[in-house]
Amino acid sequence: MKHLFLDTNVLFDFLANRKPFSLEAAQLFDFSLKKKVTLYVASVSYNNIYYIIRQSLTHAESINILTELEDWTNTIDVSKEVIREALKSEFKDFEDAIQYHCAQSVQKIDCIVTRDTRDFKRSLLPTLTPKEALTLLNSTDL
Repeated sequence: MKHLFLDTNVLFDFLANRKPFSLEAAQLFDFSLKKKVTLYVASVSYNNIYYIIRQSLTHAESINILTELEDWTNTIDVSKEVIREALKSEFKDFEDAIQYHCAQSVQKIDCIVTRDTRDFKRSLLPTLTPKEALTLLNSTDL
């Protein structure tokens, strides 16, 4: 089984149905629901997602969406060590540094899935677009 860390932009694509990106994101979640892949997200993604979706949905609707996300994924805590490593990193975007160090904190994670692979050019973990991740998953016996 593959273990994929999802960057916040992939989560937004799926949860907000941002076309044309939502289709590939939905397919990743489909693999997860079929127990063919395990998806991980950083805990910091929840407040970022809430802030954006709350602008067009009620509080209750937003919480419902986040509850479903939590059911479908494994949440990685943003620890003091993650923050410390992110602060020392050479990532240009601090949020990406946090995402990366969360992903690195779980040894099982095979790759980071993001639409902004250039933001993760310093990553020691393989960084794939959703399309690349789907190609990998479709070509692997899971």
